[in-house]
Amino acid sequence: MNAGYGLRALRAGRVSRDGRRPYLMCQKSVRQGLSFLLTPQKPSAHSAASATPPNAMDILLNIADDWALDRVWASLLPVSAFTTASSNAAGLYNASSHVQIPASTSSAWHQLISHIPHPPLPDELLTSPLIASETVASAWPRDYLPRQAISLLVLTLVGIHIIYFIFAGLSYQFIFNHDMMKHPRFLKNQVKQEVQSSLAAFPLMTLLTLPWFLGEIRGYSKMYDDVDEYGWAYFFLSIPLFLVFTDYCIYWIHRWEHHPICYKWLHKPHHKWIIPTPWASYAFHPLDGYFQSIPYHLFPYVFPQHKKLHLGLFVLVNFWTILIHDSDMITGHPLENLINGPAHHTLHHIYFTVNYGQYFTWADKMGKSYRQPLSELDPLHEVKAAEAAKAKAAIGKEE
Repeated sequence: MNAGYGLRALRAGRVSRDGRRPYLMCQKSVRQGLSFLLTPQKPSAHSAASATPPNAMDILLNIADDWALDRVWASLLPVSAFTTASSNAAGLYNASSHVQIPASTSSAWHQLISHIPHPPLPDELLTSPLIASETVASAWPRDYLPRQAISLLVLTLVGIHIIYFIFAGLSYQFIFNHDMMKHPRFLKNQVKQEVQSSLAAFPLMTLLTLPWFLGEIRGYSKMYDDVDEYGWAYFFLSIPLFLVFTDYCIYWIHRWEHHPICYKWLHKPHHKWIIPTPWASYAFHPLDGYFQSIPYHLFPYVFPQHKKLHLGLFVLVNFWTILIHDSDMITGHPLENLINGPAHHTLHHIYFTVNYGQYFTWADKMGKSYRQPLSELDPLHEVKAAEAAKAKAAIGKEE
């Protein structure tokens, strides 16, 4: 039996993704007459592919499947559309993607989708006796690669939009100094342009990122679930390791993007925003945004990392990316020489060839591209000077 379709019949239960213990069990309504248990069988090549270590994206995918996607996939691609035993449609079960929806009969939609590729349907779906139930399964189980790819693509697109609008919106509303919008180099309708540029970049960036996420949920990364596997010491050590690794890699990717051979078409679109707002945090050329995200995705393929920790760090670095685009020039704080904060990145947008780092200043200091944020470099001075010039000009006209 294909463990990806293991029939955990009629008790609305679920099997693990490793597919090693598929069962056919009875639902309460027929448990007395059909109580039996299939002997665990060796998983097929299809189910073996799902015997993968846990990972960060798997958390989100499982939650989405439980709450919504099982219903969506069972509605779009029900097993009943791919079987000749339509009379058994109400009794078809998929342990990895079951939902409670009304059983449906043959329809125009079923005929339309009946030729879509799907994993081999196990014999049990065709030979099992009719079972009165409203549980209908999808022909694409949770561990089927096309379903995973489409689900991840949708989830990632939705997730990045949520992160962008929530975090950038909060930063813009409560942290960004709106006086900076009076700067002479602040573009007309710039906020609108930043949002439009970000939204245009998301689809391709997400598509390019998809193979990394698929590799994670298919078990090719080094993520783990049990802290005891590497111990608490490594759990906490992996945090600075992640930050140092990604910071140094992004430094060189970012610096390479300023090379004349690719700057104009690749990275210059992001430097359109001389005085950026938090809405500019994702206003990249799609390839630019993807290249600078590679270190985040590469890390768990090189170093082991707890899946929940990796997910948390991934969200935090997205927040940091938004935060450093608030054009803030607070200087003189104790961490100024260590942390590449908003003031440093503001200077990068103004002077272009300084402060390439993401979190820390050490790579810029080693690469001789570091520029210390000083209060006299604050672009707010130019705002005040421009306002003073306008006021003086207005007085002159009145006289």
